[in-house]
Amino acid sequence: MGYNPKDHFFKKAKAENFAARSVFKLEEIDQKFKLFKPGQMVLDLGASPGSWSQYASKKIGSSGRVLGVDLSPVTVKLPNAVFIQADLRDLNLGEIFQAHEFAPVFDLVLSDMAPKTTGIRLTDQARSMELCELALETSRRFLKKHGHFVCKLFHSDDFNKMRDLIKAEFEKFEAVRPESTRKISKEIFLVGLNHKREPTGV
Repeated sequence: MGYNPKDHFFKKAKAENFAARSVFKLEEIDQKFKLFKPGQMVLDLGASPGSWSQYASKKIGSSGRVLGVDLSPVTVKLPNAVFIQADLRDLNLGEIFQAHEFAPVFDLVLSDMAPKTTGIRLTDQARSMELCELALETSRRFLKKHGHFVCKLFHSDDFNKMRDLIKAEFEKFEAVRPESTRKISKEIFLVGLNHKREPTGV
């Protein structure tokens, strides 16, 4: 069976009005670890095209809020979400929180960030690792104590290093390859549960 861009999960996402099939990866992770609760504040890194934010928006309800950041635009409209089109590395998140009236502490930091692939495996893996480290550093600064963290990594020899970095910050570490992940994909999702410390802040 070859690569099928319009597979079961693609069609399911379309039928359920989600922006992308990647929503089912987050749904599976949430079903396993019960990440979301009503009223939470969620930081969604690599938010475009918006399916993770759509899922988070529904789960946290009208009393919760989502802040999404991506280099690409997010066109979905959600009543409890704000989207910023920018490079996370160039942003002063403290100013963004102030401008959009977000308290600078989040219950969940999610990262579906991925590098623009070059086709050179080692290069793509190294860039994916850099984005995971950036997401983890963001969680150190803005994720509340006992909050949760999810990031996507292109599986590589850096896996053990990233696992150890997450284990240092969280009480529990899990690695998940959701059912909806394409067979040819090398991506894996790293989950940190129960942040051990208070955020360091801006």
